[in-house]
Amino acid sequence: METTASVSNGGPVYEGAKDNALSPEDLSEVLAAGTKEVHEKAENTQFVKDFLRGRIRKELFKLGAVALYYTYTAMEEEIERNKDHPHFAPLYFPTELNRHEALARDLEYFYGPDWQSQVSCSQATQRYVDRIHQVGQEDPVLLVAHAYTRYMGDLSGGQVLKKVAQRAMKLPSTGEGLEFYQFDGINNAKAFKQLYRSRMNELELDMKIKKRLVEEAVKAFQFNMDVFEELEEFGEANQEDVLDAGLPVHGAGGDISKCPYYTAKMAASSGTAYASQLAMAVLRHPTGQVLFAALVAALAGWAAWYLM
Repeated sequence: METTASVSNGGPVYEGAKDNALSPEDLSEVLAAGTKEVHEKAENTQFVKDFLRGRIRKELFKLGAVALYYTYTAMEEEIERNKDHPHFAPLYFPTELNRHEALARDLEYFYGPDWQSQVSCSQATQRYVDRIHQVGQEDPVLLVAHAYTRYMGDLSGGQVLKKVAQRAMKLPSTGEGLEFYQFDGINNAKAFKQLYRSRMNELELDMKIKKRLVEEAVKAFQFNMDVFEELEEFGEANQEDVLDAGLPVHGAGGDISKCPYYTAKMAASSGTAYASQLAMAVLRHPTGQVLFAALVAALAGWAAWYLM
């Protein structure tokens, strides 16, 4: 598989990979297949489902950003430490991918200039951070699993999720508070993901190591689910008004046919006729057109996470 790059304005612009036929033994395919079940579980946590439905508690969103800040700080420290390691060097894209500085700016927006004195690493996040440091220092090849799990997910539908959060929390259209979702160093997310996967597939790894990477990626998903669960527990103990992106949701006195998350799921399982019927119901809602399109695109982006 051949990768290509060009230069624009003095910096690299990645045009993607020229795909040959993928093999089931390619690392990207092995990881996608091996994490499919746990990926679906992660998508179906209550925190993620509420996010997709545009029902966001601002305090939970802020705490989620705190968890991401500690996670990415740890991961990017270990990536930097291992940037010349033969099993990671081809995946070293700090300009394109690094997130911890963007997250720091988001936290400054939400908490103010003294944000560092107001936040701390939660127990679930600390376990995630500890594992990242452990593999970075003891078994760097496993960093591939953590980078794959986080960065590829962030690039799949990130702009859509940004718009959902922006709308629900009435954040500035200029992007303050949501810089985490903006990859300024990547001009084409789809092409970059193809490039990244092609670089993964070119790593000289035997099947035993690939299976270990699958196991580590499953752990990474579980760490993320533990953080989601922790956030849900905090939300139950600290009730606040839910910021809604504009559509009623089922189970809360609204019309189930107007829930975009429900519509998208039923469309996948019940055929085009049912999908069309529910889509028309959603689109009759004043804000339905924008949010329905955004949320369906988010689900499609996550599906493409496996297929591309």
